[in-house]
Amino acid sequence: MQEYEQLKSLVEAAAEDIAKAEGGNKAAGTRVRKSMQDIKAAAQAVRVKVLELRDSSQG
Repeated sequence: MQEYEQLKSLVEAAAEDIAKAEGGNKAAGTRVRKSMQDIKAAAQAVRVKVLELRDSSQG
């Protein structure tokens, strides 16, 4: 599922900035918050796709 793969890649891409933010890097913290918004949207896309798959299999 393409949506899930995108979600995984967004999470992996945020890992480095998360480590930097934990070290006190404020700019990295800003990037992490932006990444989390993107991850939230990607997670919602996965939810929608799963519902579509479920509904199409019931038809």
